[in-house]
Amino acid sequence: MLNKRIIPTLLLSGGALVKTCRFRSPVYVGDPCNTVRIFNELEVDEILILDISRRRHGAPPDFETLKDLASEAFVPLSYGGGVTSLSQAREIFRLGFEKIVVNSLAIDSPDIVTAIAKEFGSQAVVVSIDVKKNIFGKLNVFNPFAQ
Repeated sequence: MLNKRIIPTLLLSGGALVKTCRFRSPVYVGDPCNTVRIFNELEVDEILILDISRRRHGAPPDFETLKDLASEAFVPLSYGGGVTSLSQAREIFRLGFEKIVVNSLAIDSPDIVTAIAKEFGSQAVVVSIDVKKNIFGKLNVFNPFAQ
């Protein structure tokens, strides 16, 4: 039987911890470093950090915030948000993160995802897929950044 793993997901927007409804209208809820400390004490299995503002604004990952978060964490960290190149992935791994989460990059540039997996191992790359129901109730893959 599989053991349950506790993996909280923290949403960042502009370096702040936020909550959203369907990733819209972010509301500030606190400092992400304090939240990482709390989850350390609760002994979660892993923490997933998604920066929901990066891709929308075309900004690269906020490496300074990621460095601060990695220095606070005593559990494995995963990061997603605005990763568009192998060099950005290298920097995220160098900071101490164990996994990269990609979404639109898997659609737009699967060769970069393959390069990240070849260099760091396939266990270090997570592909996130957005799914949306159409008017007939059928589920479809959805890319919010498609032109």
